[in-house]
Amino acid sequence: MTTTPGNWRKSSYSGEGDGNDCVEIANSPTHVAIRDSKTPSATLTVPTEAFSTFVKALKITRA
Repeated sequence: MTTTPGNWRKSSYSGEGDGNDCVEIANSPTHVAIRDSKTPSATLTVPTEAFSTFVKALKITRA
């Protein structure tokens, strides 16, 4: 079982008005945890490499 890290960070796109409705992530050396700020008890934890691949694919799609 993976322990969820406690260093949650909000998206840089979350401004003053959206501060409570955003995606948050937390890193550990081997995993990235993802949660919705409206439901912080429900998290998705994935290996760091898989999350990096996902983010790279998003960047390619946006280009």
